[in-house]
Amino acid sequence: MPLIGYARVSTDEQTLAPQAQALKAAGCVWIREEHASGGNRTRPVLRAVLDGIGKGDTLVVVRIDRLARSLSHLLEVIEQLEAKGAFFRSIEDPIDTASPQGKFTLQVLGAAAEFERALIRERTKAGLASARLEGRIGGNPGLRAREPDALRKIRLARQDGYMERLGHTASEWVPQVRRLRPHMAWDDVLRVINASLPRDRKWTQTRLLRAVRAYVRDGFLPSEVLERAARRVGDDRLLTIVAAIKGADPDITLQGICDRLESMRERTPRGRNKWQPSSVNMLLTRARKMGLL
Repeated sequence: MPLIGYARVSTDEQTLAPQAQALKAAGCVWIREEHASGGNRTRPVLRAVLDGIGKGDTLVVVRIDRLARSLSHLLEVIEQLEAKGAFFRSIEDPIDTASPQGKFTLQVLGAAAEFERALIRERTKAGLASARLEGRIGGNPGLRAREPDALRKIRLARQDGYMERLGHTASEWVPQVRRLRPHMAWDDVLRVINASLPRDRKWTQTRLLRAVRAYVRDGFLPSEVLERAARRVGDDRLLTIVAAIKGADPDITLQGICDRLESMRERTPRGRNKWQPSSVNMLLTRARKMGLL
């Protein structure tokens, strides 16, 4: 499978040659180069690489810091790759998501990040409690004074926290949104996403739209997904829904698709509540002829 290299330096004065040589030596078929700050999550070249990478491909960097400056950003990128069936490898770090050892290292990093966040929360709570006991008002003085710089930092921190939480659920909705929008209306996309999720993890349309807008803003999804969906007649809509279910889970059986459609309360072409495998098979055959699968 193709190895796709990504090399980055922060300024135009720095050279990309050493990274390019290391990536070529590692067997990279294509190498994309970028001059940009590592703290910038909306780098255009990186965005193009993530949008274009396919199933079975591997994104390769010389070191982790060439891809991301924070653990949360690294985990977000890797989750995007996993959602597309792609892998990640760092030449100088023990991370290769195609291997069991690399996956284990990644799990350890994720656990360490969560542990660090928990420690920060506990220290913050303890500090605020101590301040109250001493008669002081805890927290950020600049925030209490409504200083613009302090408010901006809080807003950015909350945004980073929100994006990090979204990264944990990206595999549930990003592939579906990327594949179904804007060809399918949001309420139908939502039903396809929720059909395979337990009750306590189902999405609302408001929450899903907020997440999609955030991913579009940061370059993780193309802006086209927010365009208005064209109206579809009943049969075309059913074809799209059935094709979406099959596309999301290629190994699903005809009866499994029947169960999904019934859980979505989707009626058959004849208006019945109970689906039969033969009806699903007919729709899948038409969907293949129309290029939906």
